Amino acid sequence: MKIALLGYGKMGKVIERIALERGHEIVLKKDESNSFEGLSTADVAIDFSVPTAAVDNISNSFNANVPVVSGTTGWLEHYDEMVTLCNEKQGGFISSSNFSLGVNIFFELNEYLAKIMSQFDSYNVSMEEIHHTQKLDAPSGTAISLAKGVIENSAYAKWTLEEAKKDEIFIEAKRIGDVPGTHTVTYNSTVDSIEIKHTAHNREGFALGAVIAAEWLAGKKGVFTMKDVLNLK
Repeated sequence: MKIALLGYGKMGKVIERIALERGHEIVLKKDESNSFEGLSTADVAIDFSVPTAAVDNISNSFNANVPVVSGTTGWLEHYDEMVTLCNEKQGGFISSSNFSLGVNIFFELNEYLAKIMSQFDSYNVSMEEIHHTQKLDAPSGTAISLAKGVIENSAYAKWTLEEAKKDEIFIEAKRIGDVPGTHTVTYNSTVDSIEIKHTAHNREGFALGAVIAAEWLAGKKGVFTMKDVLNLK
């Protein structure tokens, strides 16, 4: 399979290595210094860039008739526009805040726990996410996805980085050293606490999941999620 890498930072380099190990060919390594030349020859594009480049990367891919796997976060105010463009171009699209197989299992666990805890008013939920200092957006896309998972399965209405009101989920975002990503969801009451946590040890899990998603998406048309890729529905 021919892959276009849209974004060639630390994650892009790990994705490249794993893709090559799995027998794929890299036809484009796109960063701010080069063009999209070679994109149209790809079977699929993998976008791990920056928030300001994501929409341009995804749009160019759809216009070149290339399906896209996007792991960039911080641009999702334009997500509906990209879905519309994908459908107009009859393209293929997977956007996820986190492609780690473990994190997607964690998402499922988070939603299941939220359904249970919604029956008990004595617990308040909060979240903590820790990432490396080079991460540009806060809170992380993964933390936002976790918060949405709780909101969709409880009486909570939204998340906040400030002091939380009764119907809000407080997210504490920390930027420390070279931490790949740690996410904790805590239900706290006056008598005890329940906590679930995912800790990434390196970037390998994110990269492997993105390549697996690209392998799954190649040749498909439509808008999908990691639930489809991992058959978690």
